[in-house]
Amino acid sequence: MGETIPTWKPTCNPSVSVQLSGRKTSSDGGAFLLREVMDRSGIFERLEQKLQDDRDPLRVRHSLISQLRTLIIQHAQGWDDLSDTQLLGEDPVFQLACSDQRSITPLSQLRPSQPTLSRLLNLLAQDANLTALHNALLDLAMWRLSSMRGGKPPPTITLDVDGLPIETFGSQAGTGYNRYVGCTHYSPLVASIAETGDMVGGLLREGNSGNAAQADQWIPGLVERIRQTTGAQVRVRFDAGFTGDPTLSALDRANIPFVGRINSNAALERMAQPYLKRPPGRPPAHLREWCHEFYYKAESWDKKRRIVLVVSERPDDLFLHHFFLVTSLDNKDWHGHEVLNLYRKRGKAEGHMGELKDTLNVHLSSTCRGASTVQQVMGRNQVNLLLDLYAYQLMHSVRVLMQYITRQGWSLRKVREQILKVAATVAVHARRITVHIGHSGDKWWPSLIRHLPWLHQSPT
Repeated sequence: MGETIPTWKPTCNPSVSVQLSGRKTSSDGGAFLLREVMDRSGIFERLEQKLQDDRDPLRVRHSLISQLRTLIIQHAQGWDDLSDTQLLGEDPVFQLACSDQRSITPLSQLRPSQPTLSRLLNLLAQDANLTALHNALLDLAMWRLSSMRGGKPPPTITLDVDGLPIETFGSQAGTGYNRYVGCTHYSPLVASIAETGDMVGGLLREGNSGNAAQADQWIPGLVERIRQTTGAQVRVRFDAGFTGDPTLSALDRANIPFVGRINSNAALERMAQPYLKRPPGRPPAHLREWCHEFYYKAESWDKKRRIVLVVSERPDDLFLHHFFLVTSLDNKDWHGHEVLNLYRKRGKAEGHMGELKDTLNVHLSSTCRGASTVQQVMGRNQVNLLLDLYAYQLMHSVRVLMQYITRQGWSLRKVREQILKVAATVAVHARRITVHIGHSGDKWWPSLIRHLPWLHQSPT
């Protein structure tokens, strides 16, 4: 910092001279947009009131919410490691976008250091603060859902629940080796809204957890909070890993409709045999598909449940293909093909989770520092997981707004590369600050700024 170099002429073009100017510049002009989304939601102001801060007030330099903004915006901008905070300590955009202070004061304050943010993770990992973070994430998603619908949430919500293996390295407490995944990992559950791509919850589990471990408690609780917040009808969709009795019985008790795939077994195959005869005639030129229904009780289930058998005949294939779905949806309102169509839309959820892992580079790196217990390590990594989900939601808010503006699809990576990662130069005159956005922002920023009021501010 502050080091100078002599004028350097790159060999590619002798007419070019490179110098260190010492100007207040940043590659992360989009941090202002993310802060605007934060402020318009009103969620973070309310979260600040609920977080418990046991620090000595006389020694506090950065509020909890300021530090939280720092971590979330860093994650969204692609700075996903705590060690990156050292590089961003004097970044003028981060100083201005993350601070509680106004006027030029933030430019004279370094952003929180790596040790400070590490202590923040410990503080947020306390039970009461974790609960507040979980609830605020759901509130953020619900605000996003309603903000562009005139304040009205959708009447029906399909909740996709799936595991999201997160590979780990080194000796991290709570991890386990999974032969199917082929690595040592944590096994969190993540829930997203199918119709919109919003992330509403994430639960960190140890690596050796079964597919449906804790799902029977977590899913009903999450659905209940969504119902209370929106008044919407909520149905749940999942794959074969969640069709054991504890989960299905819990959903039944909470009156939560569901559809999921169920693994084949000898009993199901016997029941399917009458429907697996190839129709007479030549093989079809196009895929043909049939749905058949019957009721089946697995040994672990407490009652019989509706099964939809899906049979397909593919061109140039000698054998019929089939698989099974289990559902609590009423057959009077939901015919077999309708159940199948609902289940197949689960591919969107896999796309959303793929974006989460790819764009946010989700990694849970907290280790057993000092005398940390397994529970403390898991708590810090639970916070890290939630921070990534918060970052996803902020980026997703910008993404949906751009889709409305341009009438075309946007990936999170495109949002970051074309909107968030724009050069910015900060100029200070007296007590006024002017931020000059680079030429790369000319294409999208004018339209985006004009349409920011579409994200209605949440009532306080």
